[in-house]
Amino acid sequence: MKASEFLEKFRRPNFTCDICGREVFGGERICRRCNEALPRIGEKCCPICGRVQHAEGICLECKQTRPLFEAARSLFRHEGEAARLVLRYKNGEKYLSRTILELLLPRFKEFPEADAIAFVPMTARAERARGYNQSRLLAEGLAQKSGLPLLSAAEKVRETDEQKSLGRRGRQKNLEGCFKITEKKAVEGKTILLIDDTLTTGATANELTKQFLAAKAKKVFVLTVTSVGDPTSADPARKRPGSD
Repeated sequence: MKASEFLEKFRRPNFTCDICGREVFGGERICRRCNEALPRIGEKCCPICGRVQHAEGICLECKQTRPLFEAARSLFRHEGEAARLVLRYKNGEKYLSRTILELLLPRFKEFPEADAIAFVPMTARAERARGYNQSRLLAEGLAQKSGLPLLSAAEKVRETDEQKSLGRRGRQKNLEGCFKITEKKAVEGKTILLIDDTLTTGATANELTKQFLAAKAKKVFVLTVTSVGDPTSADPARKRPGSD
């Protein structure tokens, strides 16, 4: 190695892997070993909700009840280190937004139709308790990277029961009427990319999509970090770590 190359290597910021804690030297936030082990979702997924499935075509859940959003995609299956990464991010490790944003960027490019970015809002009380809105941080980062406008046009108007303790029907009922659009002109005619951390049953994304469409949005797409492969695992008896 030439002296100049050696010096350049050590001018780069050094980090430790955000998953295993090993030191990394190329500026990456997740080491190669952990990155390759993350449960990425490939092409074999439902074309509507984006969940992993073994058969081709639309999944049974989407056949039974077609979501209001146009399509959803997730980066990882909600399991193992991917699920733990999301849980840590939601439970105080705010700095992980930079790591997750870097991971999301390639998947973000699959939505060329989007002309605005939105996020799942929290009540003011819930956001104060957590200290930040994890979905908004990711949406802000994607807006900054892409140059697309960030919409803050939705508001959560009431507290809801914790979603992870509820099944599909309970989640839907829990969320009814909890969102409202505060800036309808900002939404009208837009193709919106909605950002959230995890898609479980899709109830949150669907309820918010309903409000966007009522405000005359053109279409809504959804992008999340993880998704639960089998929505029935959202039932209390089959909970997974950190799923909403």
